[in-house]
Amino acid sequence: MADISRCWKVNLLENADQSAPNATAKPLAEVEKKTIAPRTWLKIGAVAVVLVVLALYLLRNILLGTPTDVYAATQGELVQTVVASGRVISPQRVTVALQGTGRVLRVAVAQGQAVQAGQLLIELDNSDNRASLAQASALVAQAQAKLRQLSELGQPLAVQALAQARATSLQARNALARSRDLVAQGFVSQAAVDDAQRADDLATSQVASAQAQVQTNSPSGSDAALARAALAQAIAGEQLAQVKLAQGRVLAPRSGILISRSVEAGDIVQPGKELMVLAASGQLQVLIQVDEKNLSKIALGQKAFGSADAFASQRFDAVVAYINPGVDATRGSVEVKLNVTDAPAYLRQDMTVSIDIETARRAASVVVATSAIQDASSDKPWVLVVRDKRVVKQFVTLGLLGDARVEVLTGIAAGEGVVPVSKTGVKAGQRVRATVITVPSPLAQATATAGPPLQQKR
Repeated sequence: MADISRCWKVNLLENADQSAPNATAKPLAEVEKKTIAPRTWLKIGAVAVVLVVLALYLLRNILLGTPTDVYAATQGELVQTVVASGRVISPQRVTVALQGTGRVLRVAVAQGQAVQAGQLLIELDNSDNRASLAQASALVAQAQAKLRQLSELGQPLAVQALAQARATSLQARNALARSRDLVAQGFVSQAAVDDAQRADDLATSQVASAQAQVQTNSPSGSDAALARAALAQAIAGEQLAQVKLAQGRVLAPRSGILISRSVEAGDIVQPGKELMVLAASGQLQVLIQVDEKNLSKIALGQKAFGSADAFASQRFDAVVAYINPGVDATRGSVEVKLNVTDAPAYLRQDMTVSIDIETARRAASVVVATSAIQDASSDKPWVLVVRDKRVVKQFVTLGLLGDARVEVLTGIAAGEGVVPVSKTGVKAGQRVRATVITVPSPLAQATATAGPPLQQKR
């Protein structure tokens, strides 16, 4: 290539000499300089273009703006909830125990079984109580026979004895009168009058005794009263024996579900020992512990919905029915009870459930991510909002607060992009190229009106 260039140069010189023989010869270096210049300029131009492109690339963020991810403020219905976990309870739980001691003959129900009021739960070995009842029943029959004897035999005999005593007394009185007449006539001695007087006195006393016997055997008399008292005592003994016998058969006091059982056939049970726990049928409740910082948001009658961990896809409705007036100082929580409306069949006693209590609702709110709010707990919260491709520091007024989202009452409008707090390199006045990114769940549900709550506050 070099040889060809030299040849070309020689030919060029020769041609120049031939065409201009009288011209002054130019130096070879000057000729070579004029021939190389175009290539040099091409190289210089290429380098200049590269430098310009590199400068534009390095200055792109200044000229076009820094690429920045932003959250778009959205508008829609906003629901604020207080979320807590708890367990299913029954307002009425019946503890089954015995009043006496005995050996369990059989247990008629199993744990988890539904029972009806009056259904047999536990049966004891009551052979001794049955014998006591039979003895008490015999005493009742004896007392009844005694009372009947008084009315059928005792009183009639007493009446007849009284009549006989009166007849004897009348006869003795007549004999005394005759004896006195005979003494006055001198036919008998005074001794006969004395004998007649004693007979009259004896007959009179017999009449008084017979009258007392009639009185005591009458329905209002003492013997009848004693007989009735003996009958009442026997009846009381029979009732006591019946009660003891009945205590050997434990019946369900109310309809419900047996949630606990701690007795088996053959066990010797003691008085007052818990044998079973029965959850009475009726209103189911959910007991939860709410952080005391959320106490001001909770009110009676607030609607809620819950879900069981075992059936997470199914939900049930509930209503706040009770708020404990005291605060648990150990846990810093408040006990809250909710009535379950139309309780589903899968709910069980002591089942763990999650409850979302609706504490506030906004029909149309401007919502942004909580992570975009600066100084949210201060008196002047603010955000970095992108306007006309520049970042602007904007003070805002907040409404409903949550862990993942916040309601903005004033300061920004729906559709504006707000810079997350995590973008620490972005400052007010900076030119940016905003890219709207998807808001993390659950903020993506900002316009939903059903399903999970839009704003959760724990």
